Amino acid sequence: MNKQFPDNFLWGASSSAFQIEGGWEEDGKGKTVADYNSFKRSHIQADSKVASDFYHHWREDILLMKELGLKIYRFSISWARIIPDGDGGVNPKGLEFYNQVIDFLLENDIMPFVTLYHFDLPYALVEKYNGWESRDCVFAFERYTRVCFEAFGDRVKYWQVHNEQNLMIRVDERMNIYETDAYKADKMRAQMDYHMFLAHALAVKACHQIVSEGKIGPAVSSTCTYPYSNKPEDVWAARMNDYFKTNYCLDIHFTGEYPGYYMRYLKERNIIPFMEEGDKEILKSGKMDYIALNYYRTLCARYLPVDDENPIGSRICRTNEVDFDQYGYFRDEKNTNLLASEYGAQIDPMGLRIVLNEYYGRYRLPLIVTENGLGAADTLTEDGKVHDDYRISYLRDHVKACALAIEDGVEMLGYSPWSVMDLLSSHQGFKKRYGFIYVDRNDQDIKDLKRIKKDSFHWYKQVIEMNGEVL
Repeated sequence: MNKQFPDNFLWGASSSAFQIEGGWEEDGKGKTVADYNSFKRSHIQADSKVASDFYHHWREDILLMKELGLKIYRFSISWARIIPDGDGGVNPKGLEFYNQVIDFLLENDIMPFVTLYHFDLPYALVEKYNGWESRDCVFAFERYTRVCFEAFGDRVKYWQVHNEQNLMIRVDERMNIYETDAYKADKMRAQMDYHMFLAHALAVKACHQIVSEGKIGPAVSSTCTYPYSNKPEDVWAARMNDYFKTNYCLDIHFTGEYPGYYMRYLKERNIIPFMEEGDKEILKSGKMDYIALNYYRTLCARYLPVDDENPIGSRICRTNEVDFDQYGYFRDEKNTNLLASEYGAQIDPMGLRIVLNEYYGRYRLPLIVTENGLGAADTLTEDGKVHDDYRISYLRDHVKACALAIEDGVEMLGYSPWSVMDLLSSHQGFKKRYGFIYVDRNDQDIKDLKRIKKDSFHWYKQVIEMNGEVL
């Protein structure tokens, strides 16, 4: 295929702190919500105590990234490694660790691309005031971001604020929501979501104040929904599914205001969050510089009418916690036209092309894919190899989708798939692997944590060398 990718295209790979680092309480680090949740499953799967042990293997791992040819490494900083209790003293050992990682990345010509918050709120903030339910968490986060900008902003120029706020807010354990009354839970969720929007805007403003030439934006879980039929109400249901699960979040980041369709829903449920005077100015001050999107699958929806027991706006949560149906709006259905991974995610590279065009047309901001990948139960052969042709096929098709989106006129900064190496999956431990590099451990046995290059490692290395000419 033709080389649509610009010469400065940022080929990368991604990870997050709690899923890769380990060293969960070393050198003064505090416990996080992600740690707390992983420990609840320690008896059946791996947890965050060791994970992939990047904390002790970072030099070796960065050298593998250099061999892979990465232009960027998208990773997250653990808030609780920098400020163990969330809003108290700064931990010098935490600053030292990330300074070493950033410096070594730059020594090896890899640009650090940093996420400030990836599902791992310091657990002390939950114990103090239930985390994001309180405005105190907003200003604790702002302070944490300023510490990071001051410490690392001379070398880190690309920042992401929250990873997948629009998805995180739907997963109760990540938000520490254990309210059994659906109305009370959704009211709490709406307030937490609002506080995260405030925190995002304050972080964007601080970055622009502190980091010379700094660029900052959100990373959203992208949603592309097809109508179940060509009935007008199903077409509208598909549109609403996208609006309620992703676009409302981007709309608020972009305009500083709740869009009308979302404010109508909040009024229907009587869950409008409490807003203080001056908040409008804060929200409008946080203009994002680019949009990062994480893409794994598409959805299909039909209209879901209200009934006597389910008023408009009320929700049914699916067993995976991520998806929900909403009365008077939409109901998710299986798309029979798509194949799915062994873990149920429907595979649809065309959907990536669609969302790239949709977001660029709607917001006219540069885009970067910061997660895209295939989770599978990779296995080692007898000769110590990992043959993951299925991952190569998946990634090849999605790289082609990016190339076609660029040809369509979309301005793309880069492509940074999930993940640079095998790491802790939130609900499948090390049974579900995404990496270009195999980490030799399983859920019960840490083994030697040997790093082994998969076939996809060698394929992606060639793609980067050829600047996107898909092999």
